[in-house]
Amino acid sequence: MNSETVVSILCGLAILVGVAGTIIPVLPGSFLIGLSLLAWAIWGGAGTTGWVVFAVGMVFVLAGMAASAVLTGRKLRQHSIPNRSVAVGLAAGVAGMFIIPVVGLFVGFAAGLLLSEFLRTRNLGTATSTSWAALKATGLGMLVEFGLACLAASTWVIGLWVAAAT
Repeated sequence: MNSETVVSILCGLAILVGVAGTIIPVLPGSFLIGLSLLAWAIWGGAGTTGWVVFAVGMVFVLAGMAASAVLTGRKLRQHSIPNRSVAVGLAAGVAGMFIIPVVGLFVGFAAGLLLSEFLRTRNLGTATSTSWAALKATGLGMLVEFGLACLAASTWVIGLWVAAAT
């Protein structure tokens, strides 16, 4: 097995982890995909194909990261949800990871967000409504980033086939 094959295998595994990371916040996401595409362009032995794959893949990666941030941020601003509530949700999500295996991150995030919003608004109905809006916005952002990460991964797979054929 030559070094280009090893690099391709390692980059493929890293891209797979990156795609999963767009849904599972504990794992590195789009950033890892971008680094993997760069590594494959440099050391994958694909030449010009590697750089074209890197450029196209990075367009998808950057678009996914930007869309996720913009969609989520816009919805949070529309519902007047402060960053503090999201930060409390994230901290509770991290704590939840250790308390409830597998789903603790999501349960902790939702519970922390709801608690923070309740303390802010002093109204359970309003807190539930704003928390639900924040959860939907976060989910939408994750879904868009996941879709664009899959497109970046598909670009790499196509580039791998093209490089193997030439």
